[in-house]
Amino acid sequence: MTLAHISDIHLSPLPHPSLKDLASKRITGWLNWQLSRARMMRRDTLSALIAHLKSHQPDMTAVTGDLVNLALDEETARAANWLSALGKPETVCAIPGNHDAYVSGALPVALSAYGPYMSGETLDENPFPYVRRFGQVALVGLSSAVATLPFVAAGKLGREQIARCARILKLLGDAGYFRVVMIHHPPNHELARSRRLGLWDGPDFRTALKENGAELVLHGHTHLSSINSIPGADNEIPVIGVAAASSAPEGHDAPGRYNLFRIERVGKQWSCMMREYGYQRIGDEIALRLQMRIY
Repeated sequence: MTLAHISDIHLSPLPHPSLKDLASKRITGWLNWQLSRARMMRRDTLSALIAHLKSHQPDMTAVTGDLVNLALDEETARAANWLSALGKPETVCAIPGNHDAYVSGALPVALSAYGPYMSGETLDENPFPYVRRFGQVALVGLSSAVATLPFVAAGKLGREQIARCARILKLLGDAGYFRVVMIHHPPNHELARSRRLGLWDGPDFRTALKENGAELVLHGHTHLSSINSIPGADNEIPVIGVAAASSAPEGHDAPGRYNLFRIERVGKQWSCMMREYGYQRIGDEIALRLQMRIY
């Protein structure tokens, strides 16, 4: 299986919000957009990166959150159209980020709009975690998206979602699947411990992963490309972050990038090769920046 990973789409341009829309946390996000992010998050950067990604014809593309900026209804509708242009639900799966749940009530609207792109097999009536299976590879989609106060971009899974995730990972592990966990907020301690930006129940989630195992964790949120690890049931679990897909080469964050994983079973062992493609700091060329074996 070839799996592509992108994150933090932050679709632009930003629609014109009404005064009513701005009478909330959105006013801080709108100011931040006007002062800096409008220059940093560009639609042309994103379009060229996606065209490059599609040239590899991945079997599945995982989108780990933050499709929008202020979670305005018009933004969400645009993001739904963008997902449909990226591919069919059978080849694209997504999870929400904190910007998709920017204010109270925004997340249910987003889940309704994105529909089959943020759904799959579940244990019960709860939408998360959901599972997408492709051969012997299983993607497990989580939601750490919660509405928070101004200047806070943290996430939370909740005790019940973590318990469902633990059960799913155990079932998939017993069945011999290569388990890929998708979460917006990074779970490793160094990045999850921040009360303002991190994953509030990161310790509980790491315990579930340590007890039940997983082969790979993919995340976004930091707008940086990163490679970390956390303890698993039998070995260390790679934790891979990717830079924001729409981030311009001359922006403050890392330029837009995506990861491509080639996952296959060789005898009784898994093989996983990772390649990172993206912009450099200078110019508009998309290049192979990194190639390494995960397994």
